[in-house]
Amino acid sequence: MDDSKTQQALRIAILALLAVLVGVLVTTLHERIVVVGDSAPDFSITTDSGRTMSAANFGGKLLILNFWATWCPPCVDEFPSLNRMAAGLAGSGVVVLAVSVDKDEKAYRTFLERNRPSMLTARDPQVKISADYGTFRYPETYIIDSQGKVVRKYINSQPWDDERMINDIRSLL
Repeated sequence: MDDSKTQQALRIAILALLAVLVGVLVTTLHERIVVVGDSAPDFSITTDSGRTMSAANFGGKLLILNFWATWCPPCVDEFPSLNRMAAGLAGSGVVVLAVSVDKDEKAYRTFLERNRPSMLTARDPQVKISADYGTFRYPETYIIDSQGKVVRKYINSQPWDDERMINDIRSLL
């Protein structure tokens, strides 16, 4: 191959690479980040208890959707508080669904055995659901009303069993 053909092939390869990079950039810029007031993206997941849950069918008036992981220190710190809140609001029209993004199923199961959750739990190792919400930092929690609207969004751990937090959640019922 002579130099001009080599240079032409190199230019084509560089243009192809640039086209791919532009495509990735455009896709990344268009990723959705769900905020308060948005309709909650639909999802379907089977909980550890065998119940199929979705944003459209969660069997309650208010869905607290928490994304977490066992490898995330703020998530681990938050879990007992979220668990106590879920137990305290059981039967009041609040459904708490804690979706783990753990890829390591053994670490996930061991954590649940030690912490005995009062809420519904599920694992999404492909990180599909949290990605649909634009969640990439954990923990992140969405409170979704009966119309499927996001009415609260919390990034980072929260004092879920704090009286003010519980009163705020009750005010949304």
